[in-house]
Amino acid sequence: MRYLVLSDIHANWEALDASLASAAGQFDRIVCCGDLIGYGPDPNRVVEWARENLEYVIRGNHDKVTLGGDILEWFNPVARSAALWTLKELTPENLEYVRRLPQGPLQVDGYQIAHGSPLDEDEYLIGSTEVGHAFAYIDHELTFFGHTHVQGGFAMTRRRMRLLQGPEKAENSAALQLSPDDVHLINPGAIGQPRDGDPRAAYLLYDPDGGCVEYRRAPYDIPAVQAKIRRAGLPLALAERLAVGH
Repeated sequence: MRYLVLSDIHANWEALDASLASAAGQFDRIVCCGDLIGYGPDPNRVVEWARENLEYVIRGNHDKVTLGGDILEWFNPVARSAALWTLKELTPENLEYVRRLPQGPLQVDGYQIAHGSPLDEDEYLIGSTEVGHAFAYIDHELTFFGHTHVQGGFAMTRRRMRLLQGPEKAENSAALQLSPDDVHLINPGAIGQPRDGDPRAAYLLYDPDGGCVEYRRAPYDIPAVQAKIRRAGLPLALAERLAVGH
């Protein structure tokens, strides 16, 4: 069984479509670490695809906006504006689907998926303190997570932590052989809004039988998405940042 692992699609249909085309024929099931919506101009199209194609999916912080309450108070003005627009755009059926997404972490065939830290779905796993704390309590050898929009992750061997990184900008992929002696926290990167300096959509392929992860990048039609964002009246910063991957 081979898995296509996605995260942070953020209503960016062009990026998702390009990634699916790039990975076609190389996976059996699709899993997603959250944030189907937010920021991007195609929430309904992305959610409808998710309803038909995702084998396993959990909620991200932007998905949680559909639950109401004070969640928006934690968002910056740009994210809040996009979230309010998205809530108005979603059909009742798609809104209900997102509202019912489960909280991570979620067990999937010997590994788990989380949005942020496995200990706190809203925590960003970036600094050594947060990552070290997660490793101290993690009970799975492999966890896929998102939220940071940075492709890569971390590995721990005998209390020594090392940083994992995706492909260079001149490359389309980078393979990682998973050591049975390591515990891994692996981030597929963001489909819809990368923040690691590479504007290409990011995802990964996971082969449990081969014990291998392959980080992937897929170019897509960024100007088309930018035009949609402008037509929708979403904040212009959301269009501009797509071109630089920040």
